[in-house]
Amino acid sequence: MSDQTFLAPERAAEHVSSTEQRTLRVLLAGPRGFCAGVDRAIRVVEEALRRYGAPVYVRHEIVHNRTVVEGLEAKGAIFVEELDEVPADGHVVFSAHGVPKAVPAEAERRNLLYLDATCPLVSKVHREAERHFAGGGPEQRHILMIGHAGHPEVVGTMGQLPQGAVTLINDADEARSVQPEDPSRLAFITQTTLSVDDTAEIVDILRTRFPDIEGPRREDICYATTNRQEAVKAIAPESDLVIVIGSPNSSNSQRLREVAERSGARRALLVPKLADLDWSVLEGVETLGISAGASAPETLVQEMVVALSEHFVLQIEERIVKKENVSFRLPGPLATSAD
Repeated sequence: MSDQTFLAPERAAEHVSSTEQRTLRVLLAGPRGFCAGVDRAIRVVEEALRRYGAPVYVRHEIVHNRTVVEGLEAKGAIFVEELDEVPADGHVVFSAHGVPKAVPAEAERRNLLYLDATCPLVSKVHREAERHFAGGGPEQRHILMIGHAGHPEVVGTMGQLPQGAVTLINDADEARSVQPEDPSRLAFITQTTLSVDDTAEIVDILRTRFPDIEGPRREDICYATTNRQEAVKAIAPESDLVIVIGSPNSSNSQRLREVAERSGARRALLVPKLADLDWSVLEGVETLGISAGASAPETLVQEMVVALSEHFVLQIEERIVKKENVSFRLPGPLATSAD
């Protein structure tokens, strides 16, 4: 699942039809696709299946990508919405987005064997929230969380603290209008998959309105989100169309599409997989940019490049803005056997 090798131009040329076709310039954004947190989460499910056997239950989509989910289902994973769907002797994995504290507490109450696949960078935000809250002590601060209502990561992060300890800030307008009870005792945290530019605007508003607000010691938006947005910014000005491969419920994929439009692409589309591509959108396109969200496997990019090469003569360029070498260990019960 975690293969990051892109389709080389010479391989794509093997698929070109003998019929004369027009040339299409393709700019591949790099980095793209799987991040270390997504790769780890998938490995957790795969290793749990290897060690415990099927079925292994997964609470919510392990990552926001149907191709990944369907691939794990084929290996014996069963995806559920809540723990009451897991039998008493079941093994359950929590998704990469993180869960409220009530979820592992319920698993322990039922004596379920659970594995936490929460991305370590999301867990870092959880710890920040706890530090700012400080258990109700003299250093306690009310927390403003910058994020999108209903997103699993936001639900999980807000669920680390008692109800009312965190106020969600969805956008700049809410940052301008929020009225905390004690403006001198505030802190902010952010969802890890937001637009870097949008979040910077919101943070500037909060810091202007509340000079005493405390922020994270290090940036909450994860390295993979930042790098993928920078890569899209690098190809968008030259692109007539940017296709971001990713699922509609993937926050980081949606943000990539928005970044592409704001950064100069004439048009940007989110396409879950090749079968969802409307080929008419390529009419008049001379330069096509392609990226993939952090939960989208590289195989989806390769499939699209192969299909494109059957319709066009491709000139492929890969634009890499940063190399990534991040990896995360599996959680304790699995680490010894797999790492």
